[in-house]
Amino acid sequence: MDTIAAISTAPGIGGIGIIRMSGEDCFKVLDKIFKPKTNSDIKGYTIKYGNIVNATGEVIDEVLVSYFKAPKSYTTENMCEINSHGGLVVINKILELCLENGAELAEAGEFTKRAFLNGRIDLSQAEAVIDIINAKTDKEAKVSLKQLEGNLSTEIAEIRKTIISLLADIEATIDYPEYDIEEVTNKRILESLLEVEKKIDLMEKSFENGKIIRDGIKTAIIGRPNAGKSSLLNVILKEERAIVTDIEGTTRDTIEEYIQIDGIPLKIIDTAGIRNANNEVEQIGVKKAIEIAKDSDIVIAIFDISKELTDEDEEILKLVKEKNAIIVLNKIDLEERVDISKLEDLGKPIVRISTKTKDGIDDLYNQISEIYKLKEIANNGELIVSNNRHKKLIKNAKQNLDIAKQTILDKMPIDIISGNLKEIIEELGKITGETVTEDVINEIFSKFCLGK
Repeated sequence: MDTIAAISTAPGIGGIGIIRMSGEDCFKVLDKIFKPKTNSDIKGYTIKYGNIVNATGEVIDEVLVSYFKAPKSYTTENMCEINSHGGLVVINKILELCLENGAELAEAGEFTKRAFLNGRIDLSQAEAVIDIINAKTDKEAKVSLKQLEGNLSTEIAEIRKTIISLLADIEATIDYPEYDIEEVTNKRILESLLEVEKKIDLMEKSFENGKIIRDGIKTAIIGRPNAGKSSLLNVILKEERAIVTDIEGTTRDTIEEYIQIDGIPLKIIDTAGIRNANNEVEQIGVKKAIEIAKDSDIVIAIFDISKELTDEDEEILKLVKEKNAIIVLNKIDLEERVDISKLEDLGKPIVRISTKTKDGIDDLYNQISEIYKLKEIANNGELIVSNNRHKKLIKNAKQNLDIAKQTILDKMPIDIISGNLKEIIEELGKITGETVTEDVINEIFSKFCLGK
C-alpha cells in the first residue's frame, strides 16, 4: 500500500496540529522533511524533537514527532504523527511537504480502514471509532468504547462458532446415514438454536436503548400561544435562546437544541403556538408544529394554569392522546383556573412548573427520566447495539433462525436447514466484516473524517 498522509486535527486555530502518515515508506518521507535535534535510531513508541524543513532547508515549524513501528501501530504499518503548532498555514504547509516527498493524500477514514484490512480490528470495531468521535454524551461514548473493545465482536464470534458446529453435525448426518443419528442431531440442533435465539433476542432488544443513546429522544414542546413554550425552552437551556413576548404568535418556526438528562441526549424542539391563525406564515408554523408533535418520541404539552381550557387546548389534548406525553401546567405562581379533571382524564403524567420562578423544572426532568428508565440504560455494562446497519443484519439472522427452528419442529429432513444456518453466518459476518462486500466497506469508511 502507498504511504498516506492527512491532517488529523480539526480545521482552525489551536494549540497543536497533527499530521499523520502511515505506510511502508513513512519514515523515508519523514527523513526528507524532519531534522531531529539529536540523531538516533528509530524506535517505536518514542518521540523526537526537531524542525520541519523544506527543500532549501528553511525551517517551517518546530515539532515533536511520534514514531510507531509496524506492526505495533494503529494501522499495523509504519506510522508517525507530526505534532506542530496549530494553525491552517503551518499544518497545511507540512502536509504539502509530505505529499511532495512521496506520500499520497489519505481518503476519508483510510487510516482506520487500513487497521481493518490489516486485521487489527474488525468492521464493527471500526464503526465504533466514528461513533466515539460523534458521541454527544458520556453514555454514548462508553457504549461505543465497549464496541471498540470487542464486546459485540466476541458475542457474534461465539454465535457463529455454534452455528458452524451445527453445520458440521448436519454434514456428518448426511455423510453417514447408516449410523441413524439424525434424531439425536435434531435434538442437539434445536437446543443449540434456542440458546442462540436467546443471544440474538438480547442483541435485537438492546437496540431500543441503543437508539436512545445514539439518537436521543426527540422531544416536542407544544401548546397554544403564550402558554410558555419558548420560556420553558429558555429555562431548560439556561439561556435566552427563543424570543419571548406578550404578543401571541411570536414563534413561527421551530427551534431545535440538545440537552442531556441522565447522560441521554434530548432533542428539544420549540414549536409555533397551535391555534387558528389568520397569518399565512403562522399557519405554516402551526402545521409544522402538529407534524413535529406526531413524529416526536415524546411531547411536552404545556398549558397556562391561570386560564381556562380553550378550543385550541382541546385540540392539543386530542393530539397527544395516543402519544408518549407529559402535561405541563405552567404559571403556578398565578391563580389556578384550569379544569384539572380534563387533563387528568388523559392518564398522562402531570407536572406543575413556573418558567418565571423555575419551580418544578427538576420534576419535569425526573418524569422524562422515569418514562424511559434513563438511569438504567447502559449502567451495568450490558451489550447494546446502537448501529442501524447492525440492527438490520441481526434481524435478518433472527428470521433465518426462526425458519431453521420451525423446520426442526416440523420434523423436516435435517439437511433443509443448512441453507438457513449458512445465512445466519453470512448475516452476522457482515457485522464484523468477514462476509461484507467491498461496496459496503467503502460506504462505511466514507462517513469518516479525514485523518482518522
